[in-house]
Amino acid sequence: MQATIKTIEKSKFQYTVESVVSADGTVIHYRRLGQGPGIVLLHGSMESAGSHMALANAMANEFTVYLPERRGHHVGGSRNYSIKKEVEDLNALLVKTDTHFVFGVSSGGLICMKAALDLPNISKIAVYEPALIINHSIRMDFLSSYEREMAAGDIAGALVTAMDGARLAPPFVNFIPRWLIKSLTRMAIKNEDKKAKPGDITMSMLAPTLYYDFQLISEMAETLHTFNRIKADVLLLGGSKSPAWLKVALDPIEKELRSVDRVDFVGLDHGGSSDISSTNKGGDPKRVADVMLRFFTA
Repeated sequence: MQATIKTIEKSKFQYTVESVVSADGTVIHYRRLGQGPGIVLLHGSMESAGSHMALANAMANEFTVYLPERRGHHVGGSRNYSIKKEVEDLNALLVKTDTHFVFGVSSGGLICMKAALDLPNISKIAVYEPALIINHSIRMDFLSSYEREMAAGDIAGALVTAMDGARLAPPFVNFIPRWLIKSLTRMAIKNEDKKAKPGDITMSMLAPTLYYDFQLISEMAETLHTFNRIKADVLLLGGSKSPAWLKVALDPIEKELRSVDRVDFVGLDHGGSSDISSTNKGGDPKRVADVMLRFFTA
């Protein structure tokens, strides 16, 4: 595929849009920017390749940064989905670019962990709060309600159901009636769609992709015991304001790993590594990048 060149607002580096073909023939598009050894940044749920551009720019002086649109997370995405397919997609990009470093957040962090188990070409990984279910820390029985609401076109309702079921909302939301949360979510979706520029990825576009992330989280649930076989060096990251089940998982994950550095960011939440936006006001990707740069250049 012929690479296309784009720039983004407030971005220091120009990036190209390129693609690679995965093992099953699925085309994976990705952004490339910077110079130096390669590193792949895997986004999490309700995110896209553009969600970590600030993090990418902060690392692009030292690394060639690759930001793929994960399978199922873009228009025309494959429905042939599993953790195995996600690892195959990542491997195709690593082989093409001769890259050995990866970073992932949330569900993207789970892909990194599984890839480090299966792929010998990964030497270092950084993960920001991999969404690993340990000792039934969350249940997935809300998925039927989410799918029913999506099928009925109730995107706001589906997002509220997912946020509540995955315990991603801040504690004060528990004291707000569901109808009000749903109304506010619907207003936010309409406002974002109205202001969206060509190429923007909005909440309404990302809402259906939650299905794939929940499938991945379900597949990887209760697999902590496998992590002691990871040979790559691991940087384990988390935020002090993140949901409890994500924070609680970090200690057992750290204990299971052979070679691990741990950094907890005071004041950051689950979106700490992601770009600051209308839906993520608590990110500080420059702060996360500083820690990652020390780890990956050591």
